[in-house]
Amino acid sequence: MQRILQEAEEEQEEEEYDVLVIGGGIAGETASLDLADMGFKVLLVEKEPSIGGKMFLLSKVFPTLDCASCISTPRMAATAHHPNIKLLTYSEIQEIEKLGEGDFRVKILKKPRFVEESLCTGCGQCEQACPVIVPKEYDFGLRGRKAAYIPFDTAVPKIAVIDIDHCVFCGQCERACPVGAINFLQKPRIIKARVGAIIIATGYKLFPIEKKAEYMFKKLPNIITAMQMDRLLAPTRPYNAVLRPGDGKEPMNIAFILCSGSRDRTVGNPLCSQVCCMYSIKQAQLLMGALPLADITIYYMDIRAFGKGFEEFYQQAKAMGVMFIKGRVAKIEPGENGDVVVWYEDIENGGRLRKATHDLVVLSVGLLPNPEIVKAFKNVKLELDDYGWVKPRDENISPVETSIPGVFAAGCILGPKDIPDTVLEAEAAAAQAAAYLREVRRHG
Repeated sequence: MQRILQEAEEEQEEEEYDVLVIGGGIAGETASLDLADMGFKVLLVEKEPSIGGKMFLLSKVFPTLDCASCISTPRMAATAHHPNIKLLTYSEIQEIEKLGEGDFRVKILKKPRFVEESLCTGCGQCEQACPVIVPKEYDFGLRGRKAAYIPFDTAVPKIAVIDIDHCVFCGQCERACPVGAINFLQKPRIIKARVGAIIIATGYKLFPIEKKAEYMFKKLPNIITAMQMDRLLAPTRPYNAVLRPGDGKEPMNIAFILCSGSRDRTVGNPLCSQVCCMYSIKQAQLLMGALPLADITIYYMDIRAFGKGFEEFYQQAKAMGVMFIKGRVAKIEPGENGDVVVWYEDIENGGRLRKATHDLVVLSVGLLPNPEIVKAFKNVKLELDDYGWVKPRDENISPVETSIPGVFAAGCILGPKDIPDTVLEAEAAAAQAAAYLREVRRHG
């Protein structure tokens, strides 16, 4: 794909929009819809083949246990069908140049799907015909997908993609497509646009837990990440039950290890990721419903239940029978029959080193900044804080304004946070962008 992207053709025509929103997760969708409802023309750019972000992949949200996809899906559809929103998926920002107040020139790389978007009906016949199977990113490798694929059943837009890096060019997808939408000659395009303001909502990256070698991730098959557990619990889950990946056995003794890659200077992430305690408690409660006879243990340093209803949610989990052990896990070793042995410091009982055996271990991975967008700014600098998150111009007065006038940010690009705070910031960013544009145009 990298060689193909080098052949991108630059379009001469320049499109004009009021606001560019970068990122199609819950923050980007919320900001786009708010601005579009105010009458502004919005260009929403998402690098993945579908909008929805990470929220769509979750099972439920804490502390209410509302269905995550039930919240996401209507918002995804509303974003895609709003007359004031132009959606560019499978696209990445290449350059941002500030020409003046309320005037930015943007170059966007539209990657080739090798499927004509105007023709594809989302029928999935190309996916059925394709013989190549690779790990599915949206399920974090728990199951496979084809080289010709639709990201998930309710993808927006529901248009197929040919993964050209794994395609064997057998032509079966082309022969199976009833509308002739497959086009292997499709080239990448550079789309140019002029916008008045920008909202960055590119979210976060998950901590690469392989850095914690003592936790044996990918070395022992029955050690998974919390995102993989959320996929096992979600309505769109890869299996029909909660099963451990190593042998398909239903786990009856599950452990969560909190602060896996957070509050840890040894791996370069000293910050608390804010959501790990609560999403682990959420998953523990859901597991108590899915596997009523299972024992659930959570190893923690501190439980940081700081939000509205969080402490009650934590106490509810304890009342349901979830065992909480205060102490950092030192290392993990293989046990018998695919089980996992956990060595931990038992703080509340004298700090002694103990071990326990579990069927399945879940690593509650932390959040890391996703500052790639910084590279796109050519003649102005987007400032980051000491840890790589976008730095607000004034955190107390206007936490969504960045160091560049006319550029705003929302959600986890500014730092770790939960979904309600992300939505709140997205609404604030939309309001600030609207006020900025009105002010610039009044004096322009």
